[in-house]
Amino acid sequence: MIDNVDLMAPPKHSKARGMLHAFLESQTSGGLVLLVCTIIALVVANVPALQHIQEIWHTNVGITFGEFKIEMSLMHWINDALMAIFFFVVGLEIKREMLVGELSSVKKATLPIFAALGGMLVPAAIYAFFNAGTPTSNGWGIPMATDIAFAVGVISILGKRCPSALKIFLLALAIVDDLGAIIVLALFYPSHELSFMYMGLALVVFLVLVGFNKMKITSPYIYMIFGLVLWYFVFKSGIHATIAGVLLAVSIPSKTTINEVRFYVKVKHLLDKFKESGNSEVEVLANSKQLETIHDINEEVDAINPLMHRFESVLHPIANFLIIPLFALANAGVTLDGSIMSMSPMPAVVPGIFFGLLLGKPIGITLFSYISVKTKLAEIPAGIPWKQVFAMGMVAGIGFTMSIFVDNLAFSDPVALNIGKATILVTSFVSAVCGMLAILMTTSKQPSRRQKKRKQ
Repeated sequence: MIDNVDLMAPPKHSKARGMLHAFLESQTSGGLVLLVCTIIALVVANVPALQHIQEIWHTNVGITFGEFKIEMSLMHWINDALMAIFFFVVGLEIKREMLVGELSSVKKATLPIFAALGGMLVPAAIYAFFNAGTPTSNGWGIPMATDIAFAVGVISILGKRCPSALKIFLLALAIVDDLGAIIVLALFYPSHELSFMYMGLALVVFLVLVGFNKMKITSPYIYMIFGLVLWYFVFKSGIHATIAGVLLAVSIPSKTTINEVRFYVKVKHLLDKFKESGNSEVEVLANSKQLETIHDINEEVDAINPLMHRFESVLHPIANFLIIPLFALANAGVTLDGSIMSMSPMPAVVPGIFFGLLLGKPIGITLFSYISVKTKLAEIPAGIPWKQVFAMGMVAGIGFTMSIFVDNLAFSDPVALNIGKATILVTSFVSAVCGMLAILMTTSKQPSRRQKKRKQ
């Protein structure tokens, strides 16, 4: 019996752990989980026997500490508190891209900045055209945003049929798009009446956090504690509380406390020390010298790993697989009974969102990109024709998360709120399908290795 066992094969639990890690790291996984949660929310909202489940999101939950008390519904805790963590992660991603990524130089950043600008202004203008002078005119920010998780999921499904340069362009554009959505959210969609006192207190806390950064303080707990205080002051100020996450991201240290040379030399010395103090046996470590050496290696790893990256690594899967799915479950439950189509006249919010996302995004992205290239302010990626830019712009018409988020803030009327969400869901689906088909039609299928060998 023992002879049939492959002693060199990795244990099953290692394989399972590896598969789980690969799932969490995959760019398409977040979009897949989000899609499943959206379907669940829609089923619950449209099956009469399950509709009572939606009441859970309106349950009040409070925190009391002495005389301090804050109480909100579960939906508001998700939208105002948990989504602040999501915006914190988004802020860290934007900061990283501006420091070392696709937005780190003027040459790299110009094209996605112009493309994102067009992808925000044209959809907003289309929405304003249909909704000018109506009670829903405040929803112009709804079709401005692109959902990164769904957009990346769509282009990942296409595999090699979607050129890598086009994928990078979409990611850079979506990051700038997120930055634009954050600015719009902060300036034009306050959650309640503005309080300049709390705005001042939030500014003071933010400056303290920036001071910690300048002093090279890298304790994550200090930033977490002051981040909670910042969130509370922003929440009370009237500016949407999620902006606190972005402000906190700005203050997080992005530089290491030691350089690469020192890290390499020190860790090499510690590894040699670890080897010398061991007995070369694969056992549970009980050697005090080795344990001490491991502790020293961990300290060096922490020193070379910027706090910004540590926060992003820990929070990215939490945002993708907990916060955004919860947001979808709480907010995507809209009734799809066909009553919208039977309304006469059709509410202006429907064509405003539909044409803003489906047509405004690709037109705006392509037009502003073309202008930036023709004026020699930017360069289009090599081998990417304009028809592929337009096709990618259709994928960018997937609004969802940020669009629903703005929809919640733009409308107080439950009917307009529900119609807006339903239109966002339908349009995002149509944009995804049309975008995939457009990319397939504008790209050539790459020959397989076997076909290449036959030609040779």
